[in-house]
Amino acid sequence: MTTPLSKFRFWLGFALGALLLAAASALAQLVVPGAPGPASTQQTSSASQQSAGTSFSADLPASAKWKDTGLDLQPGDTVQITASGQLQYSDAKQAATPDGLARGWKDLMRILPLNDAGRGALLARIGDSEAARPFLIGSSQTFHAPVAGRLFVSINQMSSDTADGSFHVEVKITAHAASGSAAAQPIVTSVPGFTLDLLDKIPRRVSDSKGDLGDMTNFILIGSEDLVRKVFEQAGWVRVDRTKEEAVLHGLLSSITKQSYVEMPMSELYLFDRPQDYGFALAEPFEVVYQRHHNRVWKSPYTLDGQTVWVGAGTHDIGIERDQRRKNAITHKIDPDIDKEREFIAESLGSTGLIAAKMYLRPSQPVGETHTATGGSFHSDGRVLVMVLRDASADVGSPGRLPFSAVFCSVLEREHPDAGQWGSCSDYIEAPSARRVALGAIPRSYRLAIVPGVLTSCMGSATAFREGRKYLHDAYGLTVDLIPAPNHSSAENGKEVARFLRDAYAKDRRKFILLGYSKGAPDILEGLANDPDAARSVAALVTVAGAIGGSPLADLLPAQAQRWFQNINLGGCQGDLYDALRSLRRDVRRQFLTRHPHPGFPVYTVSAVSTRSQTSKFLLEGWELLSLYGQPQDSELLESDTRFPGGNDLGAVHADHFAVAIPLEDISQPGFSQLANHNHFPRTALLEALVRYVTADLAAPPRGNL
Repeated sequence: MTTPLSKFRFWLGFALGALLLAAASALAQLVVPGAPGPASTQQTSSASQQSAGTSFSADLPASAKWKDTGLDLQPGDTVQITASGQLQYSDAKQAATPDGLARGWKDLMRILPLNDAGRGALLARIGDSEAARPFLIGSSQTFHAPVAGRLFVSINQMSSDTADGSFHVEVKITAHAASGSAAAQPIVTSVPGFTLDLLDKIPRRVSDSKGDLGDMTNFILIGSEDLVRKVFEQAGWVRVDRTKEEAVLHGLLSSITKQSYVEMPMSELYLFDRPQDYGFALAEPFEVVYQRHHNRVWKSPYTLDGQTVWVGAGTHDIGIERDQRRKNAITHKIDPDIDKEREFIAESLGSTGLIAAKMYLRPSQPVGETHTATGGSFHSDGRVLVMVLRDASADVGSPGRLPFSAVFCSVLEREHPDAGQWGSCSDYIEAPSARRVALGAIPRSYRLAIVPGVLTSCMGSATAFREGRKYLHDAYGLTVDLIPAPNHSSAENGKEVARFLRDAYAKDRRKFILLGYSKGAPDILEGLANDPDAARSVAALVTVAGAIGGSPLADLLPAQAQRWFQNINLGGCQGDLYDALRSLRRDVRRQFLTRHPHPGFPVYTVSAVSTRSQTSKFLLEGWELLSLYGQPQDSELLESDTRFPGGNDLGAVHADHFAVAIPLEDISQPGFSQLANHNHFPRTALLEALVRYVTADLAAPPRGNL
């Protein structure tokens, strides 16, 4: 008989084995000849400039490092890259296309420049410094340059890899940012209001648990907690594990997904009488045991213009040394010139385009030369880097366009389309705008069609945005359709979506604003990518908690999830749930986005995020598991996987994955209301605000980035 204790011991042993394997991977690189260090740039004479400064065409051989395209990008430039060809590695059965090889168990032992992409994939980066992070291109990709810099391309492989073949790479700058748009604005070199008096209130150094002084506080961020997480995430940093238990589980999950483990734990240091709120490290698998860029960040008790002041201490581990506090103990050795790490952080975060302003300020009592809590020495010029974060979601389109939160708050407060009593706007949306808009009639020039997510056929009358669909029809005379979505793959459901759109458009020539909730988003994208006639009927796509990049839960537990939902027994579920969840695997979704980066119409995304206390009971198991992959999340999807690359990010609302769209609180099954105990959310206000925002945005002058 298998007991709960024996199951626990089995999984703990398996997890420990996975962690040891990940650690062995990192240690092995200490003795592997040719393990990659800082990337080098290789320029060849084979590149041909078809049109100086706007395009590039060249063959990229398997032996190439970072190849200079000769293209200098400006913030907001639209860049299109396509690639073809194959690489054949001697130890691989299949040839690698620019999309990369499917990840296998050997990838745990490989040290790839981009840890979450396949071996042999085509990569790009803007800039040639160590802080310039690579990103996936694959066989086709269109992106908007977040910052100015020279464009380079390369292959996702170890420096010791050898292969036959080459990729042919075509690059075109297809559009420039509109003059005066937020994307084209340079970083301001002053931070009004941040004074020496405020800086002097912030401790100069952090301490260990015994109160011994340690690292210097050398940078400051000003912005919301969401923006702090976002800027590090987009710059290629990961949140490190806080405990050994987290490390065991993360090592296990990394092994299952066949990636090197990069979230090695970081010790706790103290500022403002508490340990760090966040610890970040660069997502580099190589030499993580003894060498990595990392920093700790604390939320301070201070604000500037209503925005939180965050204090950080960044250092660069370069080796190991003796810990002078404990006999026969060792610790990480940091680069004693810690100003280099301050500049590295500035350049790294600046590469995201999310830094609006920065400046350097020297406190009244600057740190010069001193020692860490473990006895290692370091020195500094004493200056602190202050950076103001920019909320890109509030800058959608050209200047003068209001952020989406202003429309949502106006609808919620002035129109009250949802029945019952509601709190303030800040209870339901992140970064609420203080501005409000006049609410007139909603034009009927577009039709609205909603494609719901997986399990819709199991919910009975609790369908996506049920109340909002009726309200928009009754109050504003809008045509609103719900397109059925059985539990099939996105490819199969996409065919049904395309068929519905073609038939409806033949009878009514008004174009559609489509709303894809959860799996409905990839269902729509797949259907329209394979049916150009249906795509011509679409004016815009809106996704709400859309599974655009897939879900880690689909990577791990499709069969288990099917059993869970069958046990809930909500009704006659149609289709094959296993097949539906398999189409939400992250590798499947990312391959699709690589093949179809440009849908041909604007895409607007809204994310849902919830804390544990905001998540309904029946979703807590998924929330706990997903939290091992990162935050923020909504119990089913990571926020980062709900954004469409190059799309219009409208921000996030405070709701779990079901509360944002499905009225589970109305299900009459005995006891279910206790399981869906955090389902109360103003869904009708959200739907109306989305329709108002998108119709107004479509009527506005064209954007520079669409």
